[in-house]
Amino acid sequence: MWETLATVRDLGRIQEIAAVLIRYGFGDVVQRIGMTGALERAGKFLHIEHTEEILRMSAPVRVRHALQDLGPTFVKLGQVLATRVDLLPPDWIAELSRLQSQVPALPYAQILPQLTEDLGGPPDEVFARVDEIPLAAASLAQAHRAWLHDDTAVVLKVRRPGIGEVIEADLRLLARLAEIAQSQAPDLRRYRPVEVVRQFDASLRRELDFAAECRNAERIAANFVDDPRVVVPRVYWQWTCQRLNVQEMIHGIAGGDMAAVDAAGLDRHALALLGTDIVMKMVFEDGLFHADPHPGNLFYLADGRIAIIDFGMVGRLAPELRFQVAQLLYGLVSQDPQTVCDVLLAWTDSDDTDEGRLQSDIDLFVDQYRGVPLKDLRMGAMLTDVTVLLRRHDLMLPPDLALLIKAFLTLEGLGRQLDPDFDMTSAARPWLRREMAERYSPLALARRGRRTLSNAVDLLGELPRDLRRLLQSARRGRLRGQIEVPSLKAFGDQVNSAANRLTVGVVTAALIIGSSIVMNSVSGGGSNRWLMTLGVLGFVGAALSGVWILLSIWRSGRRK
Repeated sequence: MWETLATVRDLGRIQEIAAVLIRYGFGDVVQRIGMTGALERAGKFLHIEHTEEILRMSAPVRVRHALQDLGPTFVKLGQVLATRVDLLPPDWIAELSRLQSQVPALPYAQILPQLTEDLGGPPDEVFARVDEIPLAAASLAQAHRAWLHDDTAVVLKVRRPGIGEVIEADLRLLARLAEIAQSQAPDLRRYRPVEVVRQFDASLRRELDFAAECRNAERIAANFVDDPRVVVPRVYWQWTCQRLNVQEMIHGIAGGDMAAVDAAGLDRHALALLGTDIVMKMVFEDGLFHADPHPGNLFYLADGRIAIIDFGMVGRLAPELRFQVAQLLYGLVSQDPQTVCDVLLAWTDSDDTDEGRLQSDIDLFVDQYRGVPLKDLRMGAMLTDVTVLLRRHDLMLPPDLALLIKAFLTLEGLGRQLDPDFDMTSAARPWLRREMAERYSPLALARRGRRTLSNAVDLLGELPRDLRRLLQSARRGRLRGQIEVPSLKAFGDQVNSAANRLTVGVVTAALIIGSSIVMNSVSGGGSNRWLMTLGVLGFVGAALSGVWILLSIWRSGRRK
């Protein structure tokens, strides 16, 4: 009942999504996931012709345009997909990376009521001055410059009014569409739509919470408190909440402005090395890293420091994952195929992987780098080749690891932009050696040994109780095993559906026979009118049951 009501509530948005997908040549996808049938049953029909310009576009370009037309939720979905280098080939990643959430800014008067509510008073009273012309505008928020009463410049990042409700509806539809796509479209199943949408849902909800972004900023600032070369904007918590983010204004050179870097006399090579050190420390020391270190989120200061902004998207790595990342990179740099294979298998949850073929492919992949000087190795190219292997073997990385690979690729591109001769492999190697050495240091070994011993003692202490419960269950005949086979479940559903149709068919036949007998017994009189009515109702019920059976058979045939 709830799903039906939700579908009716979202019917207009379903029609809009289907229309955009069909416009860009994805009508087969719309039909396979059942959107066309749902709209037709609601009395809505789609007749959209493709222009020659659209027909000339490649599939990645058409997807980018479709996501752009569908609004902020789908733009953000495309941006998350652009981080999934383990799922999509480079041409798709490159095209989706072009998705921009730049949209026309809302008039200041339109955001003023929400801003006043979040600040607890009129902005003109809280701040000395607020610039009504925004610095930037995106699909989720827009930024305005303001000045405190001591003349300190700050940035107000204001969430767009009403955007939360729009995103909630789209997330609800995306979750349902992902389930349908995974069950009804076998060729889309390899992209794990349910898992991707679940990751996207969590990521977007975090991004909508501007207070969470500030907490990330303060955690990273605390990690670099002893490094004066790194600047993270100060957060003004007295005015920050879920819909409003107030931070210090950074005055510096934008990360992509190389002409300004040269004009300021900054050392490009030193900036590239500092950027690498910052990211490597985040990954291998802190386990909390900026997942989108593109030029727009970096500023170079006049004294050679680097400022980092926008912590809405961060990745987290547990100590074990950090070591495995170091293992993978060290295995690539030192041409150790067995280590690379072991790490990739540890990261995936697939039981269908052909380990022999994967090992053979990795041997060939690593062999092409044998004898190549370290300075000529390109970490970005090697990681790109690793993602090709992942896609070839249908291996899927955990979301944070996919973010990490994307961050490394972005970092190397930024380093090459600063210094064409920049060697990220050499810059990263000391960090990899340190991580490997710390893994096997006496202190780390003692810590792991103590943890292992504690777990073993706990297991031995609980073993008698667990055995006693097991024996008691067996003695009372309550010992049960549960095995779930997906193919058998699908077969059971088919048998259940067939049994339902058969039951309705038998009832329909009984109604026809019973009604015929009743109608034949009518011979006039008042009581016969009731018998006549009963016979007619029986025939009507039989007709409705017959129509239901035919529709059920027709629908099952279309799903096949």
